[in-house]
Amino acid sequence: MVLDLLKESNALLEGHFLLSSGKHSDRYVQCAKLLQYPDKAAKALGLVVEKLRDLDIDIVVGPAMGGVIVAYELGRQLGKPAIFTEREDGEMKLKRGFHIEKGQRVLIAEDVVTTGKSAYEAIKVVEDYGGIVVGIGCIADRSNGDIKYPLFAGTKLEINTYEKETCPLCKKNLPIVKPGSRKIL
Repeated sequence: MVLDLLKESNALLEGHFLLSSGKHSDRYVQCAKLLQYPDKAAKALGLVVEKLRDLDIDIVVGPAMGGVIVAYELGRQLGKPAIFTEREDGEMKLKRGFHIEKGQRVLIAEDVVTTGKSAYEAIKVVEDYGGIVVGIGCIADRSNGDIKYPLFAGTKLEINTYEKETCPLCKKNLPIVKPGSRKIL
């Protein structure tokens, strides 16, 4: 069902993409295309909520940009507060008066999890405040099982990911697109 929603909203792209991790890929999930439709976002994330209903969660935290709307919708459906982290001078932080209490049980919210880089940055912030991360909720999991926390995804996607040096798309001289919001250093 989530895959259908991604396709309906033209969120599953094909081509040559530079991921925020620095890796390359032949497909990209642009969840913003799905999230622009509140009804589709509610359906996709409703499936995630069903998977984590029995999890003890106090607050939902999403890393900006991709996790902001996801955190809001998960929080709305769970009846929990939802906040977000954002980068300042390249470092993920809580701003805008947001705070996590020591011992609060936190669900990290993401649109897509590949390497988990943004999620891990948000997790560090949560843990620095004394929060306890209980899992990661996302629309799409394309991590290949390499995430250290319980992952609750609407759908699992198998998408090829390549190191720059071994990317077959680079060898074919296909133009590369950087669709995400994070700057690559």
